[in-house]
Amino acid sequence: MGATRVIETLVLSLLLFLSGSSATQRQKTRAGPRLPCKQMVFYFHDILYNGENAKNATSAIVGAPAWGNRTILAGKNHFGNVVVFDDPITLDNNLHSIPVGRAQGFYLYDRKDYFTAWLGFSFFFNSTQYRGTIIFAGADTLNKTRDISVIGGTGDLFMARGIATLTTDAVEGDVYFRLQVYIKLFECW
Repeated sequence: MGATRVIETLVLSLLLFLSGSSATQRQKTRAGPRLPCKQMVFYFHDILYNGENAKNATSAIVGAPAWGNRTILAGKNHFGNVVVFDDPITLDNNLHSIPVGRAQGFYLYDRKDYFTAWLGFSFFFNSTQYRGTIIFAGADTLNKTRDISVIGGTGDLFMARGIATLTTDAVEGDVYFRLQVYIKLFECW
């Protein structure tokens, strides 16, 4: 009977030790940097309607402050302008490359004293590589490189969560800009 009690105690101690070490291992894993489960790079090309380029425009001013108009962005920081867009998404920085989808949404210039915007948009994919959407939202500081949130997705990218690093790749006045979008997803289903 005494030997059985000793064996039971040893087995119980071993189980407690192993469960404690695995909990410690889980804590170490959580504390370290998380690696993305999926990474993608796309470019989207925005051509703002300026009163003369209706055939090629992919975005338009739909709201302007009292001192502005809907063909020219208002003032130094464009405060009060609301722009909707339906831009092509490509795999490289060439506007004339075959699109893999569309970037659709809006941006609004939200500060009078500083050049900044707020973005809400989706990438709609309908290609052989991806089908579905990725949804983005967040403040855009309009620096050369900045991050916004990936807050969801559908189809192949169902419930995607992560970060998108936007890099201004090209700017031509107030009419054209190209963004490189480096997407790092940390939740993939």
